[in-house]
Amino acid sequence: MAYRDHTRVVKIGDRLIGGGNPILIQSMTNTRTEDVKATVEQIHRLENAGCEIIRCTVPTPEAAKAVAEIKKEISIPLVADIHFDYKMAIAAMENGADKIRINPGNIGGKDRIAEVVRCARERQIPIRVGVNSGSLEKNLVEKYGGVTAEGLVESALDKVGMVEDCGYDQMVISIKSSNVMMCIRAHEILAQKTDYPLHVGITEAGTLMSGNIKSAVGLGVILYQGIGDTIRVSLTGDPVEEIKSGKQILRTLGLRKGGIDVVSCPTCGRTKIDLIGLANQVETLVQGYPLNIKVAVMGCAVNGPGEAREADIGIAGGDGEGLLIKHGEIIRKMPEDQLLDALKQELDSML
Repeated sequence: MAYRDHTRVVKIGDRLIGGGNPILIQSMTNTRTEDVKATVEQIHRLENAGCEIIRCTVPTPEAAKAVAEIKKEISIPLVADIHFDYKMAIAAMENGADKIRINPGNIGGKDRIAEVVRCARERQIPIRVGVNSGSLEKNLVEKYGGVTAEGLVESALDKVGMVEDCGYDQMVISIKSSNVMMCIRAHEILAQKTDYPLHVGITEAGTLMSGNIKSAVGLGVILYQGIGDTIRVSLTGDPVEEIKSGKQILRTLGLRKGGIDVVSCPTCGRTKIDLIGLANQVETLVQGYPLNIKVAVMGCAVNGPGEAREADIGIAGGDGEGLLIKHGEIIRKMPEDQLLDALKQELDSML
């Protein structure tokens, strides 16, 4: 069952999520939101990479005011991230935030929650209700004998109830944990208990290597089950890398079309060229092409044509020379140092 086909439709700026709409990729700025210039520059880089929703922290009145200026310069929806101060949530919405992210349990009593919800309802701004395993309530930890998937789900639904009690239902739910298997299980339980759209991610996943592996495994299992309406790959690094990884995860699962898919063989004793360097150069090169094709990078001129047969274009290296291949057929032979330029010329001709 594709749960995402049956989730409620929620509008975030000019984008729709839920109800079977395409899964959107999010990231979060790591600049000071008060620094409008730096924040806008980073968002533009993320937009160019394919980011579809951006989140910015709003910890101060100055950051809330900056939201209005940032919004003038970007073309994707902006989510204001609020941790404790309910006044910042209201200020962010008054300055044009397209969505707010809060944990209702952290911003005060029912009166403060009601004020935030009232402002959101008046402006039809959705609320992302976020629960993190690192801040699970003590009573739920005791109830379940530790931090568990069941505890995360109960906490999330409790917070959703707080907003619903204020007469509002434009919500997205996010339950995150750095424990991949716990996160998977929590989403499996939650998807059966609610029809609100779900934002999916493995929080604090780690560096580019470990973070990508954890995110690919966790998001892959969750998304494959038909769960999830937006995603973020949380990495300790340049946020642009989060977008690249998110796009690759969605393409690998068949949930997104478009973009060049680069396949490359592992190195072996037959490899006579700098295959690792060449493959990385090709991966960087193809980022800017709006083509829906497969490009193969092979390290062996003997087996390369056969291995690259399923690709639209391929290059294969030999001993100081290389081959340009189309659909398994050798087009021409050239010196190794000309392979990248030859591939670029072929890609350019397809635009």
